[in-house]
Amino acid sequence: MEKKHIVIVGAGFGGMKLAKLLAKEDVRITLIDRHNFTLFQPLLYQVSTSMLSTDEIAYPIRASFRNNENVELFMAYVEGVDQERKVVLTNHGEVSYDYLVLAAGTTTNFFGMESVEEHSFPMKTLQEALHIRNHVIHMFERANKIEHNEEERRRMLSFVVVGGGPTGVELAGSLAEVINLIMKDEYHNLSPDEISVKLVEATGGLLPMMPPDLQQETVRVLEKKGIDVMLNTQVAGCDKNSLILKDGRVIPTNTVIWAAGVKAVPIISKLGFACDRAGRVIVNEKLQVEGERDIFAIGDCASFCHGTERPLATVAPVATQGGVVAARNIKRLIAGDENLETFHYKDQGAMATIGRTEAVVNMNGTKMKGFIAWVVWMFVHLLRLAGAHTNTTTVLLKWTWNLLSGTRLGRIITNMQYDESRELRPMPLDPEEKG
Repeated sequence: MEKKHIVIVGAGFGGMKLAKLLAKEDVRITLIDRHNFTLFQPLLYQVSTSMLSTDEIAYPIRASFRNNENVELFMAYVEGVDQERKVVLTNHGEVSYDYLVLAAGTTTNFFGMESVEEHSFPMKTLQEALHIRNHVIHMFERANKIEHNEEERRRMLSFVVVGGGPTGVELAGSLAEVINLIMKDEYHNLSPDEISVKLVEATGGLLPMMPPDLQQETVRVLEKKGIDVMLNTQVAGCDKNSLILKDGRVIPTNTVIWAAGVKAVPIISKLGFACDRAGRVIVNEKLQVEGERDIFAIGDCASFCHGTERPLATVAPVATQGGVVAARNIKRLIAGDENLETFHYKDQGAMATIGRTEAVVNMNGTKMKGFIAWVVWMFVHLLRLAGAHTNTTTVLLKWTWNLLSGTRLGRIITNMQYDESRELRPMPLDPEEKG
């Protein structure tokens, strides 16, 4: 009997977990992804702020399955699904399937604001993180050479992060740290009072998954680091020189980093399946796409709302736990068992780092803050990195070195080009990288 062919779209947390579990079975597996690596996204902000290198949070997909001859990577962009013929349509041809799992993840949500999409810096991909790193360092280099235009210099040295979730908080804290510990001392023509970091959040608090006391602690720590935390502040738009707020205020800045929301990658809503307002495909309690027996969806691109007030959050534990249940259900279907397992998400708590030696943790009813919370955060993320087969040794060494010295050696400008005036500028992003 021919082996069943399982096609997984997306090599994130959910897709990789599913593939590793099914790799042990007598099946064929094809992972479709536009990249040849899997990315540990929770630490992406540490690439953008010069803490870690790209190879410390990314790992070649094929290396994960070097001992699994039944697993293949197909680098391609998905363009559609022909359900009648049971094939996935890509820019490099068709891939037939017996069972299909959508695990394509999310992209940045600009909430319809075209000016923000055009002029801000998102951070969902490795290339986008490098783009931010290059740009921030480039702003310091340019400002350091401007002697007679204080307004332009301050605008270059004003960095605004929009979004008070974990990504925004961690990025703002890390950015302020690299500026305060390193940049202010190395750029001799700049005055510290010219440099500013702002964190803009539309609601009345940061880290909505945290209890109120830890939210307040987060604000306190960020403000201690010199960050201007702007709560209840909504964005109306931006251009290359300013962020425009709904109350009419204008923040002069050349750097708006957008971390205010996510939505499913655009292709998901174009496949013909029922989706929610965020473009995520709606699944039943078994993680099957509504109305489909042989098509599943897991992780950030799936909308699971059974026994919950709103769809499950787009976080790694949801994706990995979904991968486990989807693997079990596919195995049952292959065995002829239609009695599938119901997905029950087990909340593992939440944590966020606010910089060196500072974090907040809420796990199993236990709340922590400060250095102890930071140690817990570091330990948990090292364990998750080990599970993703990334280089945990070098990550630990860099974290330790940063703790002791405050130095970040990843401040290397790459992917730069000259414009017509011979001015150095960051290379533009690949349009496909924008989702």
